Amino acid sequence: MRVAITTTHIPFIRGGAEALAEGLRDALYSHGHQADIIAMPFRFFPARDVQRAMDQWQTENLESCNGYEIDRVICLKFPAYYGNHPRRVLWLIHQHRSVYELWDERQHRNLEDRELRRRIIETDNRRIAEIPKRFAISENVAARLLRYNGIDAESLYHPPPRTNGLYTAPPESFIFCPSRLEELKRQHLLIRAMRHVRSPVVALICGAGGQEPAYRQLIEKIGVTDRVRLLGEIDPAQLAAYYAMSLGVFFGPRDEDYGYVTLEAMLSAKPVITCRDSGGPLEFVRHGETGLIVEPEPESVADAIEHLHKDTARAQQMGQNGHRLYAEMSISWENVVDRLLSE
Repeated sequence: MRVAITTTHIPFIRGGAEALAEGLRDALYSHGHQADIIAMPFRFFPARDVQRAMDQWQTENLESCNGYEIDRVICLKFPAYYGNHPRRVLWLIHQHRSVYELWDERQHRNLEDRELRRRIIETDNRRIAEIPKRFAISENVAARLLRYNGIDAESLYHPPPRTNGLYTAPPESFIFCPSRLEELKRQHLLIRAMRHVRSPVVALICGAGGQEPAYRQLIEKIGVTDRVRLLGEIDPAQLAAYYAMSLGVFFGPRDEDYGYVTLEAMLSAKPVITCRDSGGPLEFVRHGETGLIVEPEPESVADAIEHLHKDTARAQQMGQNGHRLYAEMSISWENVVDRLLSE
């Protein structure tokens, strides 16, 4: 079968969506199919550029390309799921979040933004409902689609990009936090929490992103330069080692779609500290069993860190529970391919 994967690409930004598209393509190849990614550049603003992207996808005929017939199209992101093909399948990463769960009336008082939001929701309602087979990458993403658009989708989990090479080791006195340094990932909760941690635990944060200068200033301002280190981007071997030797992993984003960090921590047999409003991670973190779920407040995060440090045996047990849960959930690309291509 010849399969096209439709998505969008934000130049110079690489994250989970790109890893997912590439992982799906490789999984389709390994299962004997031809597959390719069809991605168009996307701009979040101004409104006219968003509308232009919507119009372009809605006029895109994906039944064939340069003489090659396309048998199936798997759509991943807004507005790539507007493309035209009689056998479209939706595997939704997310919609245009800024007009749904991240919409803030106070920040969007101009008519242009409001009109764009109306058009996006109206078009989503119509075009997504046309797709007979609908999946979402998590229960959280499926729940948003139902809440805002009244459309059902079935959750379908997939493995994180890094499964091989992850291992576990005896814990050392640091909390690991690997993720892009962006506002929604909320590393600032961990940084501020370290002011309240009395145990000899430090925080190691890796990744790059737009919030790096602000986080460096925050670390200096609140006096935790000896408790928090920004590691920047690190290679896969270093990443696996930090996971393996950590006391636990902090991943407290706001309303995350899915969250590879959670799954990588589970594969490394480490407990995860997450927040009550973190979305996707809550589908895997069970309070007191595979990690700790806390309020999105620095003091609550600090209490969780203290808990892990005071009872390292319990922390290790939660990590092992997470590792076992991952195995029990049978998360695999084989299952993803079977479900997406089944009749």
